[in-house]
Amino acid sequence: MWESRLARRRGVLAVGAGPGPASADAVGLGRLRRLNLIASVAFVIGGALFAVGAAVAQFGSGTATLSAYIYFTGGLFFSTGGYCALLQVVNAPRHSGEPGPLITPRWTWWRYEPMNVGWLSTAVLFAGTLVFAVNLLDSFLQGLTVQQVNRLIWSPDVVGCVLFLVSGHLAFVEICHRSRPCVRSRSLGWWITAVNQLGSVLFMVSALAAFTRPSTGSLVNATIANWGTLTGALCFSVGGALQALEHP
Repeated sequence: MWESRLARRRGVLAVGAGPGPASADAVGLGRLRRLNLIASVAFVIGGALFAVGAAVAQFGSGTATLSAYIYFTGGLFFSTGGYCALLQVVNAPRHSGEPGPLITPRWTWWRYEPMNVGWLSTAVLFAGTLVFAVNLLDSFLQGLTVQQVNRLIWSPDVVGCVLFLVSGHLAFVEICHRSRPCVRSRSLGWWITAVNQLGSVLFMVSALAAFTRPSTGSLVNATIANWGTLTGALCFSVGGALQALEHP
């Protein structure tokens, strides 16, 4: 029984009948451990920086420019974590169709596998981090009108949140083997996905609250926007910490 998440995270193939589970070789397992550790650390630091940036904005302990720099640095870590998650999929051990160990493919920086739900989930996640990067870069622009703020800063923020939510749903599909979410309280992968999806929901709440009203030039609710970002970011930090435990 080949499961994409089990293969790319743990490097194993479950066997229903036979001598026992098949495992990847030492090269494949070492590769998975390194990628998993980098992704885990990146999400922990990225989430922590986003939380700090939101705290600076909420409590007024720094300028808007300082907050933007903190967010942008956190975004770099998010993009790193997202790309490492994608690399885990494209370099995951493969099933040969024959008894024996899994095959470790030749290292690649990119592979197109749209029929693999794990690839779809991580590709959409990485795309979301890149869209967030556009939002974070545009936040440094000065002298924007309300319309420009909503188009250049708010719109990419919402698109990034949507992509994060879609990625989380696909991750649930990968774990549950169906389109509807399930509850698997004994599965570490399920908990990681659930915590990250909660973070994505909170990010979306924050984005909706950050819309600038054209009539007044003020946010719908700055407090909700900041607290949504802060709590959502902490969810991703927790998810990253849990991910460190999901290794070969």
